[in-house]
Amino acid sequence: MWNDSWMIAVLIVMTLCGAMGGAGLKFYAASRKRLHVLIGLGFYGTGALLNIVLLKFLPLTVVLPANALNYVWTLIIARWIFKETVGPMRWMGVACIMGGLCLLVL
Repeated sequence: MWNDSWMIAVLIVMTLCGAMGGAGLKFYAASRKRLHVLIGLGFYGTGALLNIVLLKFLPLTVVLPANALNYVWTLIIARWIFKETVGPMRWMGVACIMGGLCLLVL
């Protein structure tokens, strides 16, 4: 039922949910609209549930390091949605994270 490509897809969605949860809370901090905090918490909750599901099928040493992808998604969201400045050192950090994830997960 669960092959490798599905697991990788669920890992990616799990980490994206974590980053979107943070973005929802940032929107709430700026707008104070309850909907934004509910969306943020919903994304966090979905990410946590996917984490639990993945732990049933994958080793802890794969699932938890994959959470580092949250930092990558957060940087991308900060840049494109919140128009934050992202310097070259942060992009180099993303490259290091991606390299490390490839060594740990693949």
